[in-house]
Amino acid sequence: MSTSNRWQEIDHCCVNSRIILNNESEYVCANCGMVYAPHLINSERRAYNISEINSRRRTEPLWRSFGNRTIIGQFPSDASGRSLHPHKRALFARLSKIQGSLINSLERNYWEAKPKLATLCNRLGTPDFVQETAWKIYRLCARLKLTMGRSIEGFIAASVYAAIRVHEYPRLLEEIVEYSMLPMRSIHKSLALVVREVMSKLGLKYRPIRSERLIYRFGNELELSMEVQQKARKILFNAKRCGMERTGKDPKGIAAAVLYLAAKNSDQRRTQASIAQIARITEVTLRTRAKQINAYSNQIKHIQLH
Repeated sequence: MSTSNRWQEIDHCCVNSRIILNNESEYVCANCGMVYAPHLINSERRAYNISEINSRRRTEPLWRSFGNRTIIGQFPSDASGRSLHPHKRALFARLSKIQGSLINSLERNYWEAKPKLATLCNRLGTPDFVQETAWKIYRLCARLKLTMGRSIEGFIAASVYAAIRVHEYPRLLEEIVEYSMLPMRSIHKSLALVVREVMSKLGLKYRPIRSERLIYRFGNELELSMEVQQKARKILFNAKRCGMERTGKDPKGIAAAVLYLAAKNSDQRRTQASIAQIARITEVTLRTRAKQINAYSNQIKHIQLH
């Protein structure tokens, strides 16, 4: 059944409806311009019986970006399902062993690390450019043999966090620890080696986390309006003008404190517990930073009055 007939059976948008697929991958009527549905190219097709499985089976080869393009497996039968002769099975087992010996340790490291890095980035919801930078950092770590005798998972987490700091993406180290399920100490050790040995060779700059970016992220998670978020950023700007020192203070605590002060003076109040939970800080830290920022904000009000 053609695409046009399939949509015409569902609904008629006009008298002479003609459904086509436009350049934006949408099914539209060429006569009146009505958009029916998007054309999902990457959508998976489910199979429920043998005929659907055979008709929807994918036959394209899955290429790797590194290493051998083919793998000799050890299977008891051939492609037609017939059992292999013991001599043939022994031959393929020997060929598989020889092929494994031809693969160097770096390629085996990549095979293990690449899926784990992609899984961690998917859990964090990072964009593709952060994942590409993280993979570039990890590859250099492996080439410099920094992973020898150390945890591969630790260097994967450290590479992802280093890429996040390079692009100033609003993600926290505590989230890396949570999603990678590794101890903080292991990631800290790997991150120290990455910053000291790798970042300068790649020409990347390990930037500090800015509270301004965390304000918008925490504000969206708290479902605060953009007006409250802008007000929080203005409070932080005024506190910086009055000489508030941010050195040695956790930026996520500062961002949470200004959001708390901005929401407190509006009709969108949030509890200290909810803000502290999202910012991954304690309520004591939140109150301490709020008192400090409030003191600087009162200074600028006093200056404006005089």
